[in-house]
Amino acid sequence: MNYWLMKSEPDVYSIADLKGDRTSIWDGVRNYQARNFMREMSRGDLVFFYHSNTQIPGIVGLVRVVETGIADPSQFDMNSEYYDPKSPFDAPRWQTVKVEFVEEFAKLISLDELKQKFSADEILVVRKGNRLSVMPVSESAAEKILNMRGVVTI
Repeated sequence: MNYWLMKSEPDVYSIADLKGDRTSIWDGVRNYQARNFMREMSRGDLVFFYHSNTQIPGIVGLVRVVETGIADPSQFDMNSEYYDPKSPFDAPRWQTVKVEFVEEFAKLISLDELKQKFSADEILVVRKGNRLSVMPVSESAAEKILNMRGVVTI
């Protein structure tokens, strides 16, 4: 099993949205490195759900990868902001994964707190200028994050 971190703006799609939906595809990723990280994901991998572009950004919960290798449908939707007219239907450029809600953390683990506890080599989200929406997390960093999450609400 591997660990990952995926960012979403809470006013676009939040941990509460996923909790209500139970499962969702992670669509709209249009960065090749982030896409390649999603291609490396396996069923059962755990993902830290990170709220970005908010007053206090940070990790708010945990989700699990339940399906991989899904063609991102937004690339074919001409009404979507993620439409990609150069992506062929028979060989899609953009893939995604389906995730399921696991838990919402009792407290947000803020970016500032992550910066105090981890180096950029341990967890990419603390690297200055990092704008990736999907990134790997080492097992040792994942264990530390899981220990920081406090009492879990389900």
